[in-house]
Amino acid sequence: MSTVSRHLPERPHLDVPKREARELLDAWRARELQALDRIRRRHPKYPDATNASLKAAPFKLADAQRVIAAEYGFDRWSVLKQKIESHALTGALRVAIEANEAREVVRILRGHPHLVHLPVRSGNWGPPMSHAANLGRLEIVQAVAALGARDFQHAFDRALLQGQIATARWLRTQGAQIEPGSVMGACETLNSDGLRFLLELGAPVADDRGNRLAPLALALETYTRNPAGKHAVLDLLAPRYDLPDTPIMAFHRGRVDRLAAFLRRDPRLVERRFSTRDIYPPELGCAEDGRNGLCGTPLDDVTLLHLAIEFDERAIFDLLLDQGADPNARAAVDDAGFGGYTPLFHTVVNCGRPGQHQQAMAKALLARGASPQARANLRKFLDWREVPGWHEAHNVTATEWAREFPERGWINHRAMAELS
Repeated sequence: MSTVSRHLPERPHLDVPKREARELLDAWRARELQALDRIRRRHPKYPDATNASLKAAPFKLADAQRVIAAEYGFDRWSVLKQKIESHALTGALRVAIEANEAREVVRILRGHPHLVHLPVRSGNWGPPMSHAANLGRLEIVQAVAALGARDFQHAFDRALLQGQIATARWLRTQGAQIEPGSVMGACETLNSDGLRFLLELGAPVADDRGNRLAPLALALETYTRNPAGKHAVLDLLAPRYDLPDTPIMAFHRGRVDRLAAFLRRDPRLVERRFSTRDIYPPELGCAEDGRNGLCGTPLDDVTLLHLAIEFDERAIFDLLLDQGADPNARAAVDDAGFGGYTPLFHTVVNCGRPGQHQQAMAKALLARGASPQARANLRKFLDWREVPGWHEAHNVTATEWAREFPERGWINHRAMAELS
């Protein structure tokens, strides 16, 4: 299934979501499967509805509007409407919160008290108090609470997600609770401070449905690239699980010493291709079909060198090169002819940030003889787009793969410059 997520433009106009709601209603009337999927995922009345029951449901324009609002991150159409109508004010409020200007925040909210309950940036980040909690602006959190804000629980969850422990502690004094599944946010963002705090408070290590493998699986599968945070989170979780002693687990935990021991025992380990099931083991709660979606360049039947670049594991990357890893090693090619990409492809399209190590990795690979002219066929399912689907690239070099990739935030232009 696919999930549509939208972002309001800098200068939003209500006509756009109105049109999108009418289009969704028309798509439901046409019984389009993608429309049924969107309704099921976003409308609280239909999470478990079958296609047949959705086709027969009394679905109206108000229902379509609720789905569109949810895709923008708001729980109700009225909140989305208020957000758009107040975008200039909320923009000024956001600037003041992010600049830590408590007096200006108070001035704006006293003049426009309805903004106390209106999301500032998105439904996820929440109203002013929650928005400030994301950033650890405790003085602003307290000031907004004094003006009548009561989103203590949401603010608490956001503070934990971002590791703002002092803010989280204060929100606990205001009644915020440790809820089932609270550890999941810290595992998603690889925030060891937030996870440690929750564990100290006795938070259950499970998701909101009681699945005890879910936190571990999320820490392994997450899109977040923060090696130190990942290692620390897995160290905190390790006493609660029977983690396997495998090369892949040594990789995930950043255990260079343990991985080196595996390489001494089996020098050909540097040549082995690891499938998505190897990388994300189902027995540890990971998706049965592997989680190829949470990466930039695909991760399927790739070497440890490919993995080290995608996950920004510089120490492991250096170890592998020292152990003779082939800088031109190719991923396996599947039955449809996709694959064959070399580690250089991961340096230019990945989930990391441009300031991380991929530029240096690209330079090191080139120094070891990596060919920027190597060509491959790649495809990547983009499920976050308004119209989810496959992005395919045929017979491209790493540079061409990056130039054509639709998610521009995943392009490492510094690494691309090394290949030119």
